[in-house]
Amino acid sequence: MTGLTSTGRRAGRAGRATPARPQSSARNQQHSLAGALADPRMRLAAGTAVMLVTAMAARRDRVSTWEATAFRAVNDLPDALYPPAWAIMQLGTLGAAPAAAGAAWLSGDRQLAGRLLAGGTATWALSKLVKRMVRRPRPADLLPDTHRRGRDAAGLGYLSGHAGVAVALGAAALPHLGPAGRALTLSAIPAVSLTRIYVGAHLPLDTAGGAALGLAIDAALALAQEHARPTPRWRRTSAAG
Repeated sequence: MTGLTSTGRRAGRAGRATPARPQSSARNQQHSLAGALADPRMRLAAGTAVMLVTAMAARRDRVSTWEATAFRAVNDLPDALYPPAWAIMQLGTLGAAPAAAGAAWLSGDRQLAGRLLAGGTATWALSKLVKRMVRRPRPADLLPDTHRRGRDAAGLGYLSGHAGVAVALGAAALPHLGPAGRALTLSAIPAVSLTRIYVGAHLPLDTAGGAALGLAIDAALALAQEHARPTPRWRRTSAAG
C-alpha cells in the first residue's frame, strides 16, 4: 500500500507539471515573431503591405464607423493634455532626423547616424508624395466637431509624416539601445501617432499608413547596408574554393 501511495503521489506531481507546456509554446511563438521582425525583408514586406491596404481604404474619402470611434476616443481627450502631447509630437518632425543622427554620431556610431538621417529624411519626403497620390482630406473636412489644437495642419491627411519619421528612427535605433532605451522608444513610437490624432491632424488610417512607410524605408536601408558591407576574406576564399 505504501508503494502504491508513493506511486500515486509521483503521478499526481507529474500531472500537475504538465500545464507548463502552453507557456513554453507561447514563449516560442514570441521568439519566432521577434526573429521574423528582425529580418529586414519581413519588415519591408509587412510595411509595404500595410501601407497599400490603408491607402486603398483612405482613397474612398469616407471614414468608417470603427475609424471614427477610434478617432473620437483620442481627439475628445481634455485640452490640458496638449503641452505634453506637443512635446511628444516633436519626435516625429523632420528636425528629429538630424537630431537623432547627431546623437549617434557623437556616440561614435557613424553608420547608425547615416541610417537615421537617411531614414527620417526619406520618410518625410516620401510622405509628401504619397499624400498627393491618395489625396485624403484632413479630419476636420471629414468629421464634424473635430477638435483642432495648436497650429492647423496644412495640406492633406493620408499619410502621417510624423508617424513615419518616428517609426523609421525608432526601428533603426532599437537594436543599439539598452533595455531602458528600448522600452522608452517602444512607448514613444505609438505615442507620436496618438498625439497627431489628438491634435486633429490625422485619422487612425493616416497614422497607420505613416508608420508602415517608416518601417518599410528603414528596412530598405538595412538591406542596402547589408549589401554594401564588405564580404569577409574567409568567405571569399571558401567561395573561390
